[in-house]
Amino acid sequence: MNARMHLSGAHPSQQPDEGERLAVAVEVLGLLADRTRLALLRRLGEGEADVTTLTGATDATRTSVSQHLARLRLAGLVTTRKEGRRVVYGLRHGHLRRLVDEALSVADHQIGHLPPHD
Repeated sequence: MNARMHLSGAHPSQQPDEGERLAVAVEVLGLLADRTRLALLRRLGEGEADVTTLTGATDATRTSVSQHLARLRLAGLVTTRKEGRRVVYGLRHGHLRRLVDEALSVADHQIGHLPPHD
């Protein structure tokens, strides 16, 4: 069984072994290691949005944004709901928002040559 299968189906009562936890974490970080997906998750950290809004938050085409969102949805990182004919996307949980925020903070420190801190 691979890590992808565990991203969307894990239950809180299950205690995965350390190897499984690391495999799933690598999968999540791998999904974040794409500029468009990171921008989408950053925007979704501000609140729910549809594809049109999310396309405006990236430098990608609508088709590309839709494909990235499908990948994030299949991995269980984003949720969807229908609002009329529109599909509205949201983050599955706050851990992703905080993870994206921390990654961007690390980038700010490296770009700005800021001193490290805890």
